[in-house]
Parts: sequence; structure tokens; C-alpha cells
Amino acid sequence: MSNIGMIIEERPADIGNFMVGRLLPFRGKRMVGPYIFIDHMGPVKLNDHQNMDVPPHPHIGLSTLTYLLDGSILHKDGLGTEVEITPGAVNWMTAGKGIVHSERTPAYLRHSDKHMHGLQIWVALPKDQEDMDPSFHHVEAKDIPQWQDGGVSFRLIAGEAFGRKSPVPVYSPQFFVEINSSTTQQLNIGSQLFGEAGMYILQGSIESEGHTYGNRQVLVAKDANLCTFTIHANSSIYIFGGPVFPEERFIYWNFVSSSREKIEAAKNKWLKQEFDPVPGETEFIPLPNQ
Repeated sequence: MSNIGMIIEERPADIGNFMVGRLLPFRGKRMVGPYIFIDHMGPVKLNDHQNMDVPPHPHIGLSTLTYLLDGSILHKDGLGTEVEITPGAVNWMTAGKGIVHSERTPAYLRHSDKHMHGLQIWVALPKDQEDMDPSFHHVEAKDIPQWQDGGVSFRLIAGEAFGRKSPVPVYSPQFFVEINSSTTQQLNIGSQLFGEAGMYILQGSIESEGHTYGNRQVLVAKDANLCTFTIHANSSIYIFGGPVFPEERFIYWNFVSSSREKIEAAKNKWLKQEFDPVPGETEFIPLPNQ
């Protein structure tokens, strides 16, 4: 990727059940386009008495994108949704004015050994849609646009790029693309991108302007239109971004908004347990100490 303006190293973060790699937000770079939060989960092996259990918790002002490379998560939310996400599929939950959800290991896997590996992503909503009604969409792996170009395979997980459009219903111009290469070759994809662009190197390495960059790093381009780099054999990367919002975004816990007042209101609403609950679940994550 030419014009690399920043390198963000994956940092460990404890989410309660296991450690994850935190990519965004970063003290020197809060967002890349509309992307405000990215966690790399795993890869981790869970034994027959270890399970993922994230009790009901709220969100406002964003869409969550869950993308698994291995394992399974059962998603339940206050809309009555109950769906299992498996590798290659996309869970896209739009919080808007507020939604509560839980994420757990499905019942049929809870007493067996299993693996977990994937990405948890938050995409901030445009200011004029922050108060929209919440919604949920699940897109199966087979319905995600994918194509080959030589020894390189592409998947357009969300947004628009390369003359294609993902069925994931985004609310602002953006792109999230998975690229896997079995060979070493140069890619020039700047003409396909717009706004800001970041690259997450999940596996392998890339080379740009005489420098080699390894896995578990995010590279942020100064100019998305100049994204040219060499991807090495057996590498997996993600290109993501889009236009920058004109307004600042504030983040507190699971709440994202252009308004500090809306975040305060959401905090009070959660303290009073006034969000629509997840059916059948009474447990919940309390508001962190302020």
C-alpha cells in the first residue's frame, strides 16, 4: 500500500471470556472512514467446558459486523432474532436508537472442544440515521460476492468496490474486502477505493515502497487512490474504509454517537433497564464504572 501514513499494531484486550486483538480505535487514529472499532478474536481453542458467553448488552449509533473464519456464535437480540453465524457468513445488526443482543456458543457445541476465530467490527452510522429503528440482517457465505484474479481471491464482505456490491445493507459509502493470495504478486487497487483506506494483515505479509509489513498490523494509507503493494504468497488481508464523516464520533463502552448527550441518555436508559430485552434472557452486562 503506497503512502502509508500510520501503522497500528494489534493490542491485547480482555473481553471477559478470552483475549482479543484490538485494532480500532487507536489513540492516534479513532476511525478509518466509518469504521470505528475492530477486534480480532482468536484463533483460540476452547475445551469442552469453555464457551463464549457475552450476556445481553446495548448498542446505539452503529452497525455491528460479525465475520467468522472458524467456529460458531449464536446471536440473539431484542428484536427476537435468533441466528447462528458460521464461517464466511455476515451478521449485520444496526443498533440505531438502541438494541440489546447476546453472543454465545450454541447449545450443541457447549460440551465439546471447539475453535473461535473471526472479526468483530463496528461501523458508525451517519448523523441523520443515528436514531433509526434497529434492524438485523444475516447474509449467508454463498451470497457474499467473491471472485478470482490470477492467484488472488477476493470477497466483498460489505459495501461497494471493484464494480460489485455486497448484499449487506450499509448506510454510508464504504468497503470491506477480504483478499487471499496463494502466490506473490503486485496489486494496484487504488482506483477501486475511495475516502480513507486501511489494510489489516491477518496472515502473511505485504511489501510497499521497499518495506515489508507482517501480520497483525493495520496500515492506514495517506491516499486511498495510491494503494499499490506486493502481497506475498499465502497471505490474507482485509482492505476497509470509506469517506470520513464531517462530524466527530464519541464512543463510550458500546455506545457510539455524534452527540455526547445521546450517549448520556443511553447510559441512563441502560441503568434503568429500559431497552427492549433479549427474549428468554435475564442476565445482562452492567454499565461500567464511570
